[in-house]
Amino acid sequence: MKKFTLILYFITSAFVLQAHEIKASSSTPAKQHKSKKAKKAKRDISKEKIHYGTASFYANKFEGRQTANGEIFSQRKLTAASNIIGLNQWVRVTNTRNNIYVVLRITDRMNKNNKRLIDLSKSAAKKLKYTGHGLAHVKVDVLGKKLPDGIAKN
Repeated sequence: MKKFTLILYFITSAFVLQAHEIKASSSTPAKQHKSKKAKKAKRDISKEKIHYGTASFYANKFEGRQTANGEIFSQRKLTAASNIIGLNQWVRVTNTRNNIYVVLRITDRMNKNNKRLIDLSKSAAKKLKYTGHGLAHVKVDVLGKKLPDGIAKN
């Protein structure tokens, strides 16, 4: 009788362990492979017209490199990079510290891990007078794909 009880104990233990393994494996979903299209769709381009955030300016190492829209980057041009605002959009960037603004075009994307709102060319940062600080709090007004009448480029 003791052998029978012992065998019955081991058999039920095996079933209980198997049930726990099945439960544990079903509670953690399998990692799904994402296609390149799904990864690209993850980038959120905002439809809002006004954004507030931090601006920085491009490092010199990008001089002469191709931007996301195909143009060659130059620190002398009034251009910027942003992950939130769509490519080729005209924007008015205002330094909230001194209320100086500059009108420029988004021609590039930033690193996906960059939390800043916008990355300006050095000439744009000089016009906003924050090159000595490195960063500035800015207001960005999205003007659209075409520069509206009555708004002059700086």
